[in-house]
Amino acid sequence: VQSAYLENSRTKMRSAVSVREGQGVVLLCGPPPRAGELSFAWIFNEYPSFVQEDSRRFVSQETGHLYIAKVEPSDVGNYTCVVTSTVTNTQVLGSPTPLVLRTDGVMGEYEPKIEVQFPETLPAAKGSTVKLECFALGNPVPQINWRRTDGLPFPSKIKLRKSNGMIEIPNFQQEDAGLYECITENSRGKNIARGRLTYYAKPHWIQTIKDTEVAVEDTLYWDCRASGKPKPSYRWLKNGDQLSIEGRIQIENGALTISNLNLTDSGRYQCIAENKHGVIYSSAELRVVASAPDFSKNPMKKLIQVQIGRTVDFECKPKASPKAKCSWKKGGEQIVLLKDGGLRLVNVTKADAGSYTCLATNQFGTASGTTNLIVTEPTRITLAPSNMDVTVGESVVLPCQVQHDPILDISFTWYFNGTLTNFKKDASHFEKVGGSASGDLMIRNIQLKHSGKYVCMVKTEVDSVASAADLIVRGSPGPPEHVKVDEITDTTAQISWQEGTDNHSPVTTYTIQARTPFSVGWQRVTTVPDVIDGKTFTTTVVDLNPWVEYEFRVVASNKIGGGEPSLPSEKVRTEEAVPEIPPSEVSGGGGSRSELVITWDPIPEELQNGEGFGYVVAFRPFGTTTWIQTVVTSPDTPRYVFRNESILPFSPYEVKVVFSAEEENITTVNKPSIAPSGVSATSLSSSVIEVSWTAIPWKMSSGRLLGYEVRYWNNGGKEESSNRVKAAGNETSIRITGLKSNLAYYTAVRAYNSAGAGPFSATVNATTKKTPPSQPPGNVLWNVTNSRVILSWEEVRAMENESEVTGYKVLYRTSSQTSMNVLNTDKTTAELLLQFNEDYIIEVKATTDGGDGTSSDQILIPRLASRLKGSGPSVLNIFSVSSFLPTVFSLTLNSVL
Repeated sequence: VQSAYLENSRTKMRSAVSVREGQGVVLLCGPPPRAGELSFAWIFNEYPSFVQEDSRRFVSQETGHLYIAKVEPSDVGNYTCVVTSTVTNTQVLGSPTPLVLRTDGVMGEYEPKIEVQFPETLPAAKGSTVKLECFALGNPVPQINWRRTDGLPFPSKIKLRKSNGMIEIPNFQQEDAGLYECITENSRGKNIARGRLTYYAKPHWIQTIKDTEVAVEDTLYWDCRASGKPKPSYRWLKNGDQLSIEGRIQIENGALTISNLNLTDSGRYQCIAENKHGVIYSSAELRVVASAPDFSKNPMKKLIQVQIGRTVDFECKPKASPKAKCSWKKGGEQIVLLKDGGLRLVNVTKADAGSYTCLATNQFGTASGTTNLIVTEPTRITLAPSNMDVTVGESVVLPCQVQHDPILDISFTWYFNGTLTNFKKDASHFEKVGGSASGDLMIRNIQLKHSGKYVCMVKTEVDSVASAADLIVRGSPGPPEHVKVDEITDTTAQISWQEGTDNHSPVTTYTIQARTPFSVGWQRVTTVPDVIDGKTFTTTVVDLNPWVEYEFRVVASNKIGGGEPSLPSEKVRTEEAVPEIPPSEVSGGGGSRSELVITWDPIPEELQNGEGFGYVVAFRPFGTTTWIQTVVTSPDTPRYVFRNESILPFSPYEVKVVFSAEEENITTVNKPSIAPSGVSATSLSSSVIEVSWTAIPWKMSSGRLLGYEVRYWNNGGKEESSNRVKAAGNETSIRITGLKSNLAYYTAVRAYNSAGAGPFSATVNATTKKTPPSQPPGNVLWNVTNSRVILSWEEVRAMENESEVTGYKVLYRTSSQTSMNVLNTDKTTAELLLQFNEDYIIEVKATTDGGDGTSSDQILIPRLASRLKGSGPSVLNIFSVSSFLPTVFSLTLNSVL
């Protein structure tokens, strides 16, 4: 045991040290008597002004001295050595030493003189941190560098500190050993200090000994191993005394072997590993025991059940010191046993059943144990499941029936695609049916997700058997993918797509549907070829109307039926064409005196075939040859009134009305010269962006403004291949639909008239919102008391690529209504106050900035449910939505707070 201490050493001021400017100097610290690690610093004049070490000044942590390579006038002053104990953190200040300059001249230049250097040979312990110091006096101030004489570069762990005056090697290893050089150099010359670092390691345990208990007459083997440099030697002690080697006690490479143990060998043993750098100890207790056989700690099995034809092993391992000798009997019959005292029976028959006794003996006594053997018939599957091919919506039974020994309990489990079937969780589809010897699996209302491998596992206490079957579920096809319009003309569109999933039934045909702003929903369109087979992924749509905006989608069909439609294509507009259908129902009359009133049925927008559509109205008095013509520029105008005082009442006129392009007007106009201002884009959902602008001012020379053209393209597209939509001249905003989610779109706006289009505005952009969650609200539960319906459902959590949920919509109607009423809430519960004179259909969906999410399954609450509880699936399995007659209803809604 060592104690760290540091005695006070401060006395009166020391004698002054006088040097020339440019000369080197060493100020001695003279540390006081001490024990323990120390650190050194120097105060310049007054505390707390400490000497700052640099390339010119160095404080050695080995000697404590202050070294100044080249004295300058600023160095003149008093220097005090500060000694700190790193253990006790106490400090002692030495006596001040004055440093003064001599007046008899300046020191000239001279080569480096090394004052601080490390030993020629320095042993270093494994894992330690080695610090080597090197500093030289000289004028000019010497530069210091380090190297290994073997030329190897320093590894990254080695650090140079204190302006290269010290090298630090952490975690010293054998590869760090070698000859190191410190090179000090200035313009007058250089000097080198050398020293060798040698590696050593104290002993370190690799294998220690542990307390052990060994039976008398057995052999003890204790392995004791350590590493170190130099290699450690070993000694053994017993109860503190040197262990002597004799015939049955041997020590080899640290390992101790004692054969034929007796009770006197018990005691405390120590293995000692040592080299010249250290010694380590490992201790353990040896307990030599002697006892008669005893089955209490390791009893024999009372009962073993085994199947006919199998092999059975009986264990007989009583605690005994020394080890007991074992013999076996069945009744009074002697049986041959295994080397370890156990018993093995192969190809077991019913005749092998009975009681088996093991008799264990050593010199200290005898003990016995008995095991009863029961031999059973093997379990066999008599009716196994077979591979099946079914259609969505059917119900099937997979049989699993067995024959087994009646004395054994039996259990059935089913695995679907390697996962244990949970009959409670999947009760809406899976049910185990049959008697005690049957584990048949019924699958109701089978779905595509139920395709896969089914395994019936049958287990008893002695054996298990299994049988597997593959179930293929066929359904109508999934939606085709990546529908796009490759080419567009005035009446045709070239459509292409990629096949979706066929759901185990090959696609036989494809049909194309289209939607326009003028159609009622999606309509099937004519294609060439008329019938598109399942191997064709492109077609031409014909008989389209010119200058109409279309969306297209594709529906795949197989022998089971038509599948889900694809997502719509991007909106495209057919090209312009000459109008083909003239105005109809041309008539007139009914005007005031001196008025000629001409009327007609306007051409619908979808048949106008282009922009700038108008009418040429021609009329002449009956019997004359010259037509009077005028142009009506509005395509929606159904009449024209000609006023002239010369028109006599009841005068007959011939009238005709034909379509006309805007350029037929006699007025000469110029295209707009300025771009719309105030253009902005706002994302409304995951597929809709609204673009707004300020209307351009009207000028006579610009004629009638026909409208605005808005072009747009996404972040991955190119401006020159942008899409375009148009707005009427009196509109200052438009919504662009059918966009991709979570994508930046760029847009610009320009005005146009019959003379052409003006310049585009500056480009603005907006990013569509993420798509709403695909997960519907789950586990929708309802509880009815009188006229109150309490709804609750599980929270919908959006995925990273989906919009965050902002609330929920509860949609409800009676069975007689076709449109849903809506209740908005930000909770996962809602309360409805209903008059139950009719059935109600309810569903729930999440709401987000990107739109509404997927709806939950519909819940049907019957009119008789005055006090009921239920959930979505259980209600739909009992009540059919279409089985109730329509009636009138009234209701009140409140959000549950």
